[in-house]
Amino acid sequence: MKYEKNTDISQQLGTAPVGKLLLKLAAPTVVAQLVNLLYNIVDRIYIGHMPDVGRVALTGVGLCLPVITLITAFTMLIAQGGAPRAAIAMGAGDNDRAEEIMGSCFTCLVAAAVALTAVFWLFGEKLLWLFGCSEETIVYALPYMRIYASGSLFVMMALGMNLFVTTQGFTTFSMRTVLIGAFSNIILDPIFIYLLDMGVQGAALATVISQAISGIWVVRFLTGSKTKLRLRRDRLKPQKSIMGPVLALGLAPFIMQATEALLNISFNASLQRYGGDIAVGAMTVANTVMQMVWIPSQGLGQGAQPIISYNYGAKNPQRVRAAFRALLRVSMVVMVAFWAMVQLFPQFFIGIFNSDPELLDTAVWTLRVYTAVLGLFGIQMAVQQTFTAIGKAKASLFIACLRKVILLIPLIFILPNFFENKVFAVFLAEPVSDFISVTASAITFLLVFRPAMAELEREKNAQ
Repeated sequence: MKYEKNTDISQQLGTAPVGKLLLKLAAPTVVAQLVNLLYNIVDRIYIGHMPDVGRVALTGVGLCLPVITLITAFTMLIAQGGAPRAAIAMGAGDNDRAEEIMGSCFTCLVAAAVALTAVFWLFGEKLLWLFGCSEETIVYALPYMRIYASGSLFVMMALGMNLFVTTQGFTTFSMRTVLIGAFSNIILDPIFIYLLDMGVQGAALATVISQAISGIWVVRFLTGSKTKLRLRRDRLKPQKSIMGPVLALGLAPFIMQATEALLNISFNASLQRYGGDIAVGAMTVANTVMQMVWIPSQGLGQGAQPIISYNYGAKNPQRVRAAFRALLRVSMVVMVAFWAMVQLFPQFFIGIFNSDPELLDTAVWTLRVYTAVLGLFGIQMAVQQTFTAIGKAKASLFIACLRKVILLIPLIFILPNFFENKVFAVFLAEPVSDFISVTASAITFLLVFRPAMAELEREKNAQ
């Protein structure tokens, strides 16, 4: 197997044309994110088409989304906080420090996985009732959640440590990590769900096994000779001086993911009250379609992150600016294209998961409302990723909190007081908060990014 050459990657991050380099690094990460998306939706596709019980089972599995999101959130807290720090250290020529960061993050990911597994086994059923389960859906949600939670370690290894592969510029290998797990899941799902007649439990087990394969694959690479940063035993002990800045930087993506879980709970609880299981099922579809748009777009940010972080560490503001502009342009094109497709052809996206006429009737119009201003979200994605890449934790945290905690969650409960159609009002909360947060993100970027680049310019001239 061929890997990217370490020396070539470092030189390219600092010297290659930014536009071409972004496309080169982003293409594998976008493909990886598209394939990673299959982890999140392939279970729902198979489950949604189970004979007789597909719609109810799909709703039950959708109610487990906060659990999946929380596991991802803790992964992002550690790995997405650590990977840019490691890249900045590499840009400054300190690979030893970068390895210490990676080793500390590895150990913390293991500890977090063990803790989360225990919590979800002990309190999982109570949480699912809180998330909006009914007597009909709990019988599908609980077994899926318990099996998935048991595989937290594999999920966090596969997702978290793969970011340390990407941040070194090994985007092709990073893509392969995801491809291996996702295709394993596609193969195992029908075997466990239908052939072995395990239903939703089979879907969860297939996902856990697939993530285990990915996790072993990526850890093996990071302990081998092809990687630039290597996992070493003497650098696995977490250091307070390392994890403090890592957790500070990872707090914004953590909050974005953790509040996503809180959002799901808020949406499902309100929709269960106003529209019952059908409305909750429509939200499951809307959330999944949003993931189909958002998760691949994150690949663009992950492709840009090594360029931005490396050149920020190397004190090259011109290349940092150029990378941001390239990321913004591509993000806007992608988001607008997805927005147009969802608005024009909602039946196509809904039909991927379930063809129940009652669900389709509700999901078509709710999906259009939910994604009404999605085309603008490329701005916030580019800004958020850039703040994370240059270590601006406070600005990134503000943007994360504004959209979900300050705006969206309150609007879910406020807007139904002003509309006769309560279900419409709940779904309307999403585009209203999105529009305000995108505007605020653009303003914040102008206030933070320009001074940061000016300071970097002064530091460069002083050297």
